Amino acid sequence: MAVVAVAVVVAALLLLAQFWTEVMWFGQLGFSRVIWTEWGMRGALFAVGFLVMAGAVFWSFTAAYRSRPVYAPSTPEQATLDQYREAVEPLRRVVMIAAPVLIGFFAGVAASAQWRTVLLAFNSEPFGETDPQFGMDLGFFVFLLPALRFGVGFLISVVVIAGIAGVITHYLYGGLRVGPAAAGGPRTTPAARIHLAVIGAVLLLLIGANYWLDRYSILTNAGDRFDGASYSDVHAVIPAKGILTVVAIFVAALFIVTAFRGDWRLPAIGVGLMVVSAIAIGGIYPAVVQRFQVNPNAQELESEYIQRNIDATLSAFGIDDVEKEPYDATTEAEEGALRSDADTAASIRLLDPQIVSPSFRQLQQNKQYYNFNDSLSVDKYEIDGESRDTVIAVRELNLDGLGQDQRNWVNDHTVYTHGYGVVAAYGNQPGPDGRPAFFEGGIPSQGAISDLEGEYEPRIYFSPSTTTYSIVGAPEGTKAWELDYQADDADDGGQVNTTFTGDAGPDVGSFGSKLLYALKFGEEQLLFSDRVTSESQILYDRDPQQRVSKVAPWLTLDNRVYPAVVDGRVKWIVDAYTTSDAVPYSTSTPLDEAVADTLTTQQAGGTVALPEEVNYIRNSVKATVDAYDGSVDLYAWDADDPILKAWSNVFPGAVKPMDEISGDLMSHLRYPEDLFKVQRTLLSQYHVTDSAEFFSGQDFWNNPTDPTSEATTAPLQPPYYLTLQMPGQDESTFSLTSTFIPGGNTDREVLTGFLAVDADAGSEAGAKSEDYGKLRLLELPRDTTVPGPGQVQNNFDSNPTISEQLNILQIGASTVRRGNQLTLPVGGGLLYVQPVYIQSTGGTQFPLLRKVLVAFGDDIGFADTLDEALDQVFGGDSGAQAGDAGAAAEDEAPTAPPTGEGETGTEPSQEPSQEPSGESTPDSTEAPSSELDAALQDARQAMEDANAAQRDGDWAAYGEAQERLQQALEDAIAAEEAQQG
Repeated sequence: MAVVAVAVVVAALLLLAQFWTEVMWFGQLGFSRVIWTEWGMRGALFAVGFLVMAGAVFWSFTAAYRSRPVYAPSTPEQATLDQYREAVEPLRRVVMIAAPVLIGFFAGVAASAQWRTVLLAFNSEPFGETDPQFGMDLGFFVFLLPALRFGVGFLISVVVIAGIAGVITHYLYGGLRVGPAAAGGPRTTPAARIHLAVIGAVLLLLIGANYWLDRYSILTNAGDRFDGASYSDVHAVIPAKGILTVVAIFVAALFIVTAFRGDWRLPAIGVGLMVVSAIAIGGIYPAVVQRFQVNPNAQELESEYIQRNIDATLSAFGIDDVEKEPYDATTEAEEGALRSDADTAASIRLLDPQIVSPSFRQLQQNKQYYNFNDSLSVDKYEIDGESRDTVIAVRELNLDGLGQDQRNWVNDHTVYTHGYGVVAAYGNQPGPDGRPAFFEGGIPSQGAISDLEGEYEPRIYFSPSTTTYSIVGAPEGTKAWELDYQADDADDGGQVNTTFTGDAGPDVGSFGSKLLYALKFGEEQLLFSDRVTSESQILYDRDPQQRVSKVAPWLTLDNRVYPAVVDGRVKWIVDAYTTSDAVPYSTSTPLDEAVADTLTTQQAGGTVALPEEVNYIRNSVKATVDAYDGSVDLYAWDADDPILKAWSNVFPGAVKPMDEISGDLMSHLRYPEDLFKVQRTLLSQYHVTDSAEFFSGQDFWNNPTDPTSEATTAPLQPPYYLTLQMPGQDESTFSLTSTFIPGGNTDREVLTGFLAVDADAGSEAGAKSEDYGKLRLLELPRDTTVPGPGQVQNNFDSNPTISEQLNILQIGASTVRRGNQLTLPVGGGLLYVQPVYIQSTGGTQFPLLRKVLVAFGDDIGFADTLDEALDQVFGGDSGAQAGDAGAAAEDEAPTAPPTGEGETGTEPSQEPSQEPSGESTPDSTEAPSSELDAALQDARQAMEDANAAQRDGDWAAYGEAQERLQQALEDAIAAEEAQQG
C-alpha cells in the first residue's frame, strides 16, 4: 500500500506539473482564456459523453437484471446458462459497474475530441450565401451539420452498445430465449420485450435522422469528375434518403406497437422492408439512373451540377476574381525587347535563398554557437528610398555548434540563451567574387536596416531552431552571464554579456514554480542552481509556429515562417488560415499534397500539421511572434470570413483588428505561399469555367516539377517571390509567381499559363493595398511553342558550349549547383533566368555565384553576369540593365565582403556595405582566385575560337585553339589547387 500511495503521489505531481505549467505559459502570454475555454469544453463534452454512454449501458444492464424471470423455464438451453450464471454471479456487480465506466471513459474521450465542432455550432455565423440545392445558408453546412452528425452518430453508438448490454443480460438470465420454445410460447418476457423494443425504436429513429442528414451531406460528396451532388444524386439518391427516413420512422412505430402487443413479427417484417428499401431504393435505383440515363447523356445532364461545382470551388478558394489575359508570347528575341520592362529586369533575383545559406554561414555566422536556417527568406526593404528585394536570415542559437566540453546544464540553459541579429543581402546583385552582397550584418548589427530602424533589438530568444528551454533574467545589479558575443575590447574577459529584461516566460522565482518545472523537464538543477533567481523566467516552446498553434489551435498554419525587422524589433511572421471541408459543391483538396514541393521536402522537421482535406480556405489571420520576448499577436486579415467571426465569438479579444497593424509591419506582410500553392493547384483545372469544356477536360493543366531537383521523383517547382510588372500593370510590384504546363498523360512540356499574385500589402497602417491578393493569369495560345521549365532546363544542360564551360568550372575539387529557375513575362514572351553557383567539394564549402543562364524561346545566354547574358540573348542589347550590370568589371579586383569576425580564416570588415562592391584589402585567397578566373576566361575564349575555326574549316586555327584550351585547363587546375591549399 505504501508503494501504491507513493506511485499515486508521484503521478499526481507529474500531472500537476504538466497541467499548471501550461496554465502559467498561457497566462504569461495573455491567452489564458484559450486554454480554459478549450479545457472547459473538452471537460464538459467528456462528462456528457461519459454520463450518457455509461448511464445508458448501466441502465440497460440494471433494467435487464432486475426484470429477470424468477423461475426460468427448465430447458437444456437454460441448464447450460445456469453454469454461466453461477460463474458470472460473483463478479456481476463489478462487471455491471466497471463495464459502463470503461466504455463511458472511451466515449468521453471521443466526445471531447469534438470540442471545435461543438464550439463552432454554438457560435456560428451566417455566410450570406445559400447552397444551390436546398437554398440553405452555407453556415448550416459548415457549422451546424457537422455537430448534428456527430450527435446523431454518438447516440447511435450509445443505443447500440446499450442494446447489446440488454440483450446479453436478458439472454443470460432467461428473459430472452433463442432455442426451441413451447408451441405458441413467447421467446421474451414482457419486461424484456418492452426493454428491447424501446431500444429498437430509438435506434430506428436515430437511423432515420441519419438518413435525413445524409441528404445534406451528399452536397459535399467526392465524385469521379467533380465534387458535390450529381444528377443521379439529386434525382435519385436525395429522394431515396427521404423515403428511407420515412421507412425508418414507420419501422420504429412497429417496434413501439410490439412493446405493447407482444408480437415480434411486425418489427421483423419492418426491418426486412427497410433492408430491401435500402438496397432497392438507396442502391439499385440510383445505379440504374446513373448507368442508363446519365452515362449516355452525361455532358448534358451533368452540366448544371458541374457548373455548381465550378462556381462553389472558385468562391471557396478565393479564385473567383482571377484577372485572365490571353498572352500570345513570342519566342523570337529581338534587340531592345526589354526596354519597356527595364524595372523588372533590374529587379530579377539572382540570390537563391535555398542555396546560399552555407555562404551566409561562412561569411556571417561569426560564432559556432550561432547558425542560419537552411532555407532563407525573401523580403523587401526600402534602401535609399528604393524598394529592394532582399534575402534575409536570422542568426539563431545553435547549441550543436559547441564542443562536447562546453556542453553542460549551466551553459546550455543559462549562458547560451539566444541568437543575435539579422543578416540581409541584395537579391538582385552579387557581391565581389560571387558572394552575397550584404547590406546588413556583423556583430554588433550594423548596416542599412540598422540605419533605417535605428537601434533595433538584435537578441533572438525565440526562433524555429531553438528547441531547448533557457533560464533568463536576474536581479538588478547582478553580473550578467548570458553571452552575446566575444570581442577583444570587451571588459568582461573578452565577452559581451547581457541580462534579459523583458517579459517572455513564466516566473520561476518561487520554490513551487521551480519544483513544477523541475518535474516537467526532469532536471533537478532547476531546484538547486544559484542562477535560478527570484527574477528568473523560463523560456520554452520557442518555435514561432508552435507558439501560434498553441494560442490559436483553431487555425491552420502556413509552412513558412519568415523574419522581418519591424518597429525596432525582429518579428517572426506566420500566415494562418481558417479552413473547412463542408462547403457544398466545392472541390476537396488534400492540403499536404497541394503544398508539397521542393521547399517542403527539404524543410527541416517536416511540414506543420495540416487538415487532410479542405474545400474552403481563407488567409484570415496574420500572426507575429516577437523574437525577443516571444509575445504573440494575431491580426484579423479577412474580417469578413464567417469562420473567423465564429472563432472570435468563442475567443473574444484574441484576434486584434487590422487597424492595429503598423505601417512598418504592413510593409513586410506578403501573400502566403501555401495558399498560393493550393490556388495554383485548383487553377490547373478551374481556369476552365464553362461546364461543357470542364467535362471534356481537354484544356486541363499541370504544375511543372522542379527542373533543378535531383530526386528520382522530382517534386513540384515551388512558387517564387519576384518584383515584376505583369502585362497590363502600370508598375512593378512584389509578386508570387508560378507556371503551368499541359495536363494529361503527356511528356510534352510547353508553357500553357503564367500565374502571379500581387504579394505586396503596402505600407499604410491598418489598411492593406487595394491590389493585394489580385491574381493575374496569362493564358498562352493552345498551339504555343514556348518552352516550359523542363524543356528550358534540358536546353541548358544539352547545349554543348554551356556543358563544356560547366565542365571546366567543375575541374578539381569544385561542383556546380544550379539555382532556382525563374520565369518572367517580359519582352512580349517568357524569359527564364537561372543562377549557377560553384562550390568546393571538400574542406570549407559554400556556393559562389559564377554564371547566369538565360533563355528566351530557343535563344540561350550564358555569361558571368545576368546583364551580359541578357545582351547575348537579345541581339547584343536587351534594352535594359540588370541589377548586376557592371559587376564583371568590378570583379576584376575582387574585394572581401563584410562579414564581421568570421570563421573562414580571413579578417573581413565589420561594416556591411550598402553596395555590392567597393574597395577593401584583398585577402590571402585573392591571387589564386584571380588566376583561376583568368584561366577560365582563356578556356572559354579558346573553345569559342575552336568552334568558329571548325565551322570555317580552318583546321590550323582549330589546332592552335585546342592547344590554348589545354594550357588554360592546366592553368585552371593549378589555380584551383593553389586556392584550396
